[in-house]
Amino acid sequence: MARRATAVSLACLLAAGLAPPLPLDAAPASPCLSSAARLTARSTPGVPRATGPRSPLPEDVAKVMAELKVRLRGVAVPTRITVPTRVVVLTDGRRKVAEQAVKAQIDVLNAAYAGRNGGVDTGVRFKLESVSVKENAGWFTDPVGGEKDMKTRLHQGGAQTLNLYIAQLSELMLGFASYPYWYAGAPALDGVVIDWRSLPGGPMTNYDKGYTGVHEIGHWLGLFHTFENGCDDPGDGIADTAPEARATEGCPEGKDTCAHAGSDPMRNYMDYTHDRCMSEFTQGQANRMHEMWTAYRRSADA
Repeated sequence: MARRATAVSLACLLAAGLAPPLPLDAAPASPCLSSAARLTARSTPGVPRATGPRSPLPEDVAKVMAELKVRLRGVAVPTRITVPTRVVVLTDGRRKVAEQAVKAQIDVLNAAYAGRNGGVDTGVRFKLESVSVKENAGWFTDPVGGEKDMKTRLHQGGAQTLNLYIAQLSELMLGFASYPYWYAGAPALDGVVIDWRSLPGGPMTNYDKGYTGVHEIGHWLGLFHTFENGCDDPGDGIADTAPEARATEGCPEGKDTCAHAGSDPMRNYMDYTHDRCMSEFTQGQANRMHEMWTAYRRSADA
């Protein structure tokens, strides 16, 4: 999110002559908050919070879809993607996530993206390349305020390497991510930050199955929230995720907020339900991840 539980929306060119990347302004990061945080902060999808990470704007969905058509013209899109993953565990000297918890998070990612909990096999897998520990109390307790300094110093690899930072976020924010189309403008800031308490078996009630990581990395791979743009076109830009007027809170039995559009995709990893209610990606989302990877990540490292 800055993950789901609520919140704001809430993740190099190809050959010469293709469309340039979308313009950037602030530091790239998509915040997904917890439900309590969204109510407290009064965050609005698509509107950056004054003290929080950058979020996509509602119009970004249509812009990205148009740009993809140009960037993917005559380009083969892979059916399988293996993401080299480098994990940085931040600590203040007193708290430190065990390496086993990191490995459990990678296992959760691979199960979710393989469709083992429901939905489709996206064809995306994650390979743990390294786990490092960095003691810095400021970065640990405020990875939002320290994002630029932290990532500039710690970021490794290119556009296809996932830098996953584990810290402790404030205001019940669960995590935040950069989007692929932001990479060219700020490559050092690319990556995902999640709260250590959201790891599998962590102490964060309702968000302890590791699905904050699944959700945030969905943004890093190019997916918007399922409730993006509400009931209005183009929604999240995915044909097989029904539009929904607002993010899902808690774990309701069902929800249908847009007329004549089908039930809300509340079990989708890109909504804001509690972890126990999340279980799937759609085929359209899987296809979009591969398209975004090809257009913005594989091309940047070419």
